[in-house]
Amino acid sequence: MQRILITGGAGFLGSHLCDRLIGDGHDVLCADNFFTGSKRNVAHLLNHPYFELMRHDVTFPLYVEVDRIYNLACPASPIHYQHDPVQTTKTSVHGAINMLGLAKRLDARILQASTSEVYGDPEVHPQTEGYWGRVNPIGLRSCYDEGKRCAETLFFDYHRQHDLDIKVVRIFNTYGPRMHPNDGRVVSNFIVQALRGEDITIYGDGSQTRSFCYVDDLVEVIVRMMDTERGFTGPVNIGNPGEFTMLELAEKVLSLVGGTSRLVFQPLPSDDPKQRQPDITLAREKLGWEPKVALEDGLKETIGYFRKLLVEGQA
Repeated sequence: MQRILITGGAGFLGSHLCDRLIGDGHDVLCADNFFTGSKRNVAHLLNHPYFELMRHDVTFPLYVEVDRIYNLACPASPIHYQHDPVQTTKTSVHGAINMLGLAKRLDARILQASTSEVYGDPEVHPQTEGYWGRVNPIGLRSCYDEGKRCAETLFFDYHRQHDLDIKVVRIFNTYGPRMHPNDGRVVSNFIVQALRGEDITIYGDGSQTRSFCYVDDLVEVIVRMMDTERGFTGPVNIGNPGEFTMLELAEKVLSLVGGTSRLVFQPLPSDDPKQRQPDITLAREKLGWEPKVALEDGLKETIGYFRKLLVEGQA
């Protein structure tokens, strides 16, 4: 049994990671400020003897005793991270400094949940870990993109300067139950609009592509990365290399939900990437991992979750 801190642990991805690590027999401390996370996501764990929930904002120092740290804290959807862009940057940068400082004091292994957004609107397709990216440093998305890039810089400088045991993963689009219904991400948008019988909003002409990884697959590879030998730092791309256009995704959601929703087109948001697909060669070679859940199967689970939320008036 290890004592494990998960920042952002009540969020979409964090709560699934809590489930996995509790199931593996660990003692889990979940820290979240509940800006985008929800107690609902971890309510089923509250009575577990080895689970603890703490309201905490990572922009402030945290003094706890743990063996490992998963740093997931940061709003990850454009609607949420653009709501308070200064706070978003602080969460990425101050949060990284505080968690790295904690890890240094404890000599604990720490994993950073970075993002495919470090690649910006890429000129290289698919994106490999060696690609440095094409990011607008002063755009509407830069609070998140540059905040995460700076967090990676801090992680590697702590590793070089203090020999800290770090792991860095770059997460590509992930979906599944417990996504926030109003997070503005394409999967949740399409599903909720289809379930409500509303028009499905497609930005641009629908030809831009994304790769969608089901949350169970992603949690598996995050845990595998944390368990790699000391000295293997990453960064490692994690996501599903299957590539779909927005039109293809919308049509797949409509076919699964049914109903009479129409597709409507709106202008493309500022700095929205035209293509996003991970090269997961490194994850295959070093972690022995590749995603298993097909898009249609994952969408069925996600649709079921959102349908229940709508019935309960939670969305």
